[in-house]
Amino acid sequence: MNRTELTERLRREKVPDALYDIPGVHGVPVQLDAYYVLRPEGDAWPVLLRQRGQEEVIARFGTEAEACGYLYDTLTDVPPPVPGAAERIDRLLTDAAEIQRRAEEDFERAPGGEDGGPGGV
Repeated sequence: MNRTELTERLRREKVPDALYDIPGVHGVPVQLDAYYVLRPEGDAWPVLLRQRGQEEVIARFGTEAEACGYLYDTLTDVPPPVPGAAERIDRLLTDAAEIQRRAEEDFERAPGGEDGGPGGV
């Protein structure tokens, strides 16, 4: 993979353009506090992290393909979902009204609940 192919693949993966700068191929449209830079230097291919105006080399490669592969993996690495998380979220969303009702009842029964008594706001 070369820099042009990397840019195309990142766009297909919907990686935000502002997260990476590849001089000569892809510029950062809006500079965030931090973004990655892939810039050839002589016969080396460093991947840098630019944060608050400072650049730090986080990896250095001997070929463009290795550097592009590393940056692609870095920008598209999404942790696997937590087992059962989707079901728990669905259950919470389904029961949201009941959860809210119970929370309000608990608040009203608590010392100083709505009447502003001791412990109330």
